[in-house]
Amino acid sequence: MTNHQSKDDTSTALTMAAPAMAGLFLFVALPFALAVVLSFTNLRLGSPLPMKWVGFEQYRRIFSDPTFFHALLNNGLFALVIVPVQTALALGLALLLNRPLKAMAVFRTLFFMPVVFPMSLVAVVWTLVYAPNANGLMNAFLKFVTLGLWTPKDFLHDPMLALPSIILLSLWQGMGFQMVIILAGLQSIPSVLYEAAAIDGSNKWNQFFHVTLPQLRNTLIFVMLVTSVLAFRLFDQVEIMTQGGPNDATTTVMYEAVKIAFEQQKMAKGAAMTVVFFLIVLTITIVQRLLIKEERAFE
Repeated sequence: MTNHQSKDDTSTALTMAAPAMAGLFLFVALPFALAVVLSFTNLRLGSPLPMKWVGFEQYRRIFSDPTFFHALLNNGLFALVIVPVQTALALGLALLLNRPLKAMAVFRTLFFMPVVFPMSLVAVVWTLVYAPNANGLMNAFLKFVTLGLWTPKDFLHDPMLALPSIILLSLWQGMGFQMVIILAGLQSIPSVLYEAAAIDGSNKWNQFFHVTLPQLRNTLIFVMLVTSVLAFRLFDQVEIMTQGGPNDATTTVMYEAVKIAFEQQKMAKGAAMTVVFFLIVLTITIVQRLLIKEERAFE
């Protein structure tokens, strides 16, 4: 390849990537840079006082606020459950749907449909599902399963049940996204590997552990990384279903940041909370990537 051809390829690649790079700059990099600048000020909407530079004062307030740590703990618990459980369920669902059966495309579409629906709509519907009376769908279902032993619960107003209820909703709504990605990974595995394993006498379980999982390694890593980021962005369900309650049982960092910035109009403190949260998620992502590289080094 000549230098002229190499320059042409580079310019073509840059031209094609320009719209995406412009979008990242306008909607990610620029807002984050603005949030960093605002976090060092005392900006408050509607305040007659002029904005001034206060240094790390907003960060000091955040780290002395127990509500922030409680919200961060809720985010951690949510991600700790969502990431492994949703990935495992999506993997099982993808395995079931990766079969050459009639109407299988219809079933794939049905399982993917919750991802297409707006989270606001899903949250409203599940609020009705969690209705506290005996006729609520969840209460009625659990009463049927337990043969009448279940007593109706107010899921979204019970401090012990509110967060698990949101986790269950999120598992159902997001599982289809992971399923599609894993399904694509399953369909890219060469069939000759299974044929060779069958010739060697491997049963289905051995084929799953020694052929399917190793071949899906990169796909599962990608799914878990994306799910981790999405899990820490928990907001819509909390805003619509519980408003952070009861007793801050479902409050999250995103919810707290929005409430502080737009309800209490403390833009600087909300910006500082957003910056801290971004750095925490970035650190978790980097650690995951480093652990993955170390595993590859030992292979």
